[in-house]
Amino acid sequence: MSRASTTTLALVYIFVTLAGSCSRATGGALQEAFYKGKCRTADVEVVVGGVIRAWFSRDPTIAAALLRMQFHDCFVNGCDASILLDGKNTEKTAVPNLSVRGYEIIDAAKAVVDSICPGVVSCADIIVMATRDAVALSGGGRYIVQTGRRDGTVSLAKNVNLPAPSITVSDSIKAFSKKGLDSTDMVYLLGGHTVGIAHCSLFRDRLYNFQNTGKADPTMDSTLLNTLKARCPQNSTVDNTVNLDQNPLSSMTVDNSYYRQIILHRGILQIDQELALDPLTNPTVTAIAKGFNFSTGFGQAMVKLGAVEVLTGTQGEIRRSCRAIN
Repeated sequence: MSRASTTTLALVYIFVTLAGSCSRATGGALQEAFYKGKCRTADVEVVVGGVIRAWFSRDPTIAAALLRMQFHDCFVNGCDASILLDGKNTEKTAVPNLSVRGYEIIDAAKAVVDSICPGVVSCADIIVMATRDAVALSGGGRYIVQTGRRDGTVSLAKNVNLPAPSITVSDSIKAFSKKGLDSTDMVYLLGGHTVGIAHCSLFRDRLYNFQNTGKADPTMDSTLLNTLKARCPQNSTVDNTVNLDQNPLSSMTVDNSYYRQIILHRGILQIDQELALDPLTNPTVTAIAKGFNFSTGFGQAMVKLGAVEVLTGTQGEIRRSCRAIN
């Protein structure tokens, strides 16, 4: 969710063109340590990790920003960095993506990597590596990512069709299934809401006119309801924000606190609360909330997300600038 934008870095790009076709792969060509031996003596993941640590030290909220960026990229045309492309009608301009941030972070990592081995590392892989590093720095555990993606050349706002905050659990399961992700993956990936924020406009209906009843959502904890009404007045022209994880001690930590909160009827978005209420997902939510292996499950789900409809081999290209096709 949107927070104050981070400082833009001045970047110099080294131009090397590696163009190809734009057909889609299944993700089978991805592999761990794909760049080993391909960037002189440098370890690409260590290089990217150093950039992310520097940004995180100034702004820990980049974890939520990068998680959102990866999800929004992978869910539209697959994990091909199409969300990074600038233009009048690119994915960036679609309403759900207007509050996506973190582009400068990807630019910074790309510039450092390309200063060592230009034209080798894709922007799509940088998104995945950067997100993993930000999650680890936020206490979420360090999962092993697969790399070898190529960058896409198509980015259209009209292709952006992301699950809405008010989507039903069954419809959400169908949407994730179309991407090769099962209901357990979905529950873990929505656990990314353990960090980040939501604008009042995304859940105000739950406070004042739930499903056109003229009343609040009866499933919401009464104390939380009063707190949110104070933060989000019914007719306010200011679109305030609240933490998606309502545990103040954990709202900046990638952990299972989000699941414990929704079990207590303290979910912010409708889909968050429905995860805990719907019999299709309640058992998974309960198991994660009571368990101790959230980091493992979350990492596995992120790896599966990162393999959605990827370009590999000679497909796509390695962009010179993450913001433009070659």
